[in-house]
Amino acid sequence: VYRLWIEAPRVAKSRKVGQFAIVRVHDLAERIPLTIADVDIGRGLISLIVQAIGLSTRELCAKKCGEYVQDVAGPLGLPTELEKYDHAVVVGGGVGTAVVYPQAVGLKETGSYVTAIIGGRTQELVILEDQLRPVVDELIVCTDDGSYCRKGFVTVALKELIDNGSRPVDAVYTAGPVPMMKAIANLTRPYHIKTIVSLN
Repeated sequence: VYRLWIEAPRVAKSRKVGQFAIVRVHDLAERIPLTIADVDIGRGLISLIVQAIGLSTRELCAKKCGEYVQDVAGPLGLPTELEKYDHAVVVGGGVGTAVVYPQAVGLKETGSYVTAIIGGRTQELVILEDQLRPVVDELIVCTDDGSYCRKGFVTVALKELIDNGSRPVDAVYTAGPVPMMKAIANLTRPYHIKTIVSLN
């Protein structure tokens, strides 16, 4: 998993939380949609979190500092609906944490109390922990294999938070593998908790 900073000043200036960019490494490369995880408007930079899996993502992650990509199109997609909640929870699975990180920042800016639950199959797939910690009020980290922090799925941690937490949960924002997001939506439905998932 790589974090890239790409110079794209117009994208950085107009991006809203939840939007993405499409990156093409070269003329023959596929178009890769990636959530804009962060921006540095002053320097005209956007941050993208990429898991190197296929040919195009491996080519993108192999770029060295100062090299170029062919295209960066964006910002695209609907911005995330952000409002003030007494308690909002963001749940990120694997690279889905790159999506919920800016949502956590945006929710804190509304004045919400924010808990983040993030996880991965192993410790190596837990990302943005250090960036989230100063942003949110509570942070829960899970690994499927128990190699780091709490052993188990993020869904189990969310259920415990809903059932036993010190604050009622008003809204859940989640991004990650589709089965994980489906499980979270099924979990929150009986509680009538507003739940927003991110689909590409």
